[in-house]
Amino acid sequence: MKALADSQFRFAYSFDLDSGFYYRTGIINKEGQDTGVDPFRGSFPHLLDVGIMGHCVHGASGLCLQAGIQCYQSGLTKNEPNMVLEDYKAIVNQCKGKLFQIALGGRGDPEMHESFEEILSYSRENEIVPNITTSGFGLTKRHALIMKKYCGAVAVSWYRSSYTLRALELLLSLGIKTNIHYVLGNNTIDEAFDLLSNNKFPTGINRIIFLLHKPVGMGESKNVLSSLDPKVKEFFNLFNLEEYINKVGFDSCCIPGIINFSPNIHLKSIDTCEGARYSAYISPNMIMTPCSFDQQYQWGLSLKKYSINEAWESKSFESFRSTQKMSCPECDKKADCLGGCPIKKEIVLCAKMQEVK
Repeated sequence: MKALADSQFRFAYSFDLDSGFYYRTGIINKEGQDTGVDPFRGSFPHLLDVGIMGHCVHGASGLCLQAGIQCYQSGLTKNEPNMVLEDYKAIVNQCKGKLFQIALGGRGDPEMHESFEEILSYSRENEIVPNITTSGFGLTKRHALIMKKYCGAVAVSWYRSSYTLRALELLLSLGIKTNIHYVLGNNTIDEAFDLLSNNKFPTGINRIIFLLHKPVGMGESKNVLSSLDPKVKEFFNLFNLEEYINKVGFDSCCIPGIINFSPNIHLKSIDTCEGARYSAYISPNMIMTPCSFDQQYQWGLSLKKYSINEAWESKSFESFRSTQKMSCPECDKKADCLGGCPIKKEIVLCAKMQEVK
């Protein structure tokens, strides 16, 4: 178990390198007591989403789009260089002893990176746990064994295909903690409800993680869920029952839906948008931005010019935080929700949401 104190914002946090358990205290007062008030941000990211992939074999094949997944990274049409190993090492060197987990992704399956094993091993050498998401399209046993050696967990994106099931079977057969990542939108919510309520997802999975569809990249606005849709309420109502909540997880974009429709979930067990508060994204060309869905780099800064800490403390990142601070000033749920997504307000699953003023 690794534990650190954030003296700037007066809280402590810990991370278990083996189990992945993450814990954060409330703000500590002058008497050394935990106030129970959640710190708004950390003095350094607790998680980095590092886009090591600049192009995607799976996306370029068109199979991603055929499966109903509208890639926010535009993997069908964009082809850019992958992150070079030395750039990745520079990121890790700045993070050593400050954060303990990195999510590897970008525009493509991380195991297709030419320095895949070196990236994973260098992370572990510096006590940082790498986690990855794959389509499974080109996954081999060799890749899987490398993942088993270095990764905390592996997620397989739900593409409704033979290679999805094949990848799940391979990872599970090797004893790898495996999740399913499921993009939840208007075009998939009926299937999600059916698979979950009728226990049709493959057995042996650690968790099904629901990721909210966003109208970014190839993502279409027509697939954005609405909090006024009875299907949305019915879906999130499932998680008021223990038999379902123990099977799933959510990205932070789903949190407004949980707050509004899943009251049995303890609010201390969830965290809303962490962008620029506890997490950030770094692109293959070394642009750091609060979230990977900022595909235009509106808040981005180049790590060729700035350090991670300088980007984190920049005016650009502070402007992103200000959006969260100013959202929904009259709402009694603001402390838990922070107004939802600062980038795409239309995805926020809350009928009462107020625009930023």
